[in-house]
Amino acid sequence: MKHRFDQITSDFKCKHCDNHVSTDPFLSGVNNRNHCPYCLYSRHLDHFEPGDRLSACRAEMRPIGLTLKRTNKKYGKQQGELMIIHQCIECGKISANRIAADDIASTVFEIYRASLHLDLMTRASIEQSSIILLERKDEEIVHARLFGWREPAALTRSYA
Repeated sequence: MKHRFDQITSDFKCKHCDNHVSTDPFLSGVNNRNHCPYCLYSRHLDHFEPGDRLSACRAEMRPIGLTLKRTNKKYGKQQGELMIIHQCIECGKISANRIAADDIASTVFEIYRASLHLDLMTRASIEQSSIILLERKDEEIVHARLFGWREPAALTRSYA
C-alpha cells in the first residue's frame, strides 16, 4: 500500500531566484511541490490535474494573486485554505497552487497587496479560469490565515 507521503525525491533549483527547493512533504506539507517558498514562482508542469507533470510548456509561472480553495463547509462560504494564483509567462495559463507550510508568509502577503493593482486584462483571465481573486475587502482573512487574527499596527502602517 502506498502511503500518501511516498514520492520520488525531486528537489529542484528555482528558475527565477536560483534557491534550492525541497519537495519533502514533511517540510512543505504538500505532495506536489512546484513553486519556490522564497519568491513563490512556479513552473508550468501540470496539464490536466495537480501532480500530473504532463505540460509541455515548462515555463515560469509568476505569482499574481491569492484565492481561497473552494469547499463545501457547513459554516460560511470560502472557508478553504489560501492558494497562490500563478500565470504562465509563456502561454498565459492561470492556475492556483496550495500555499505550502514553508512558504514565506510576508512574501505571500506582498503578492496579495500587489494583486490589488492588477490590470483589467489579467483580472479577466483569472475570472475566465473560474478562480476568484481575493480583493481589498478580503485583507482581514488573508492576514488571519498568514499571521493570526490580530493585525499588528506596525504591519498596517508599513503597507498603507
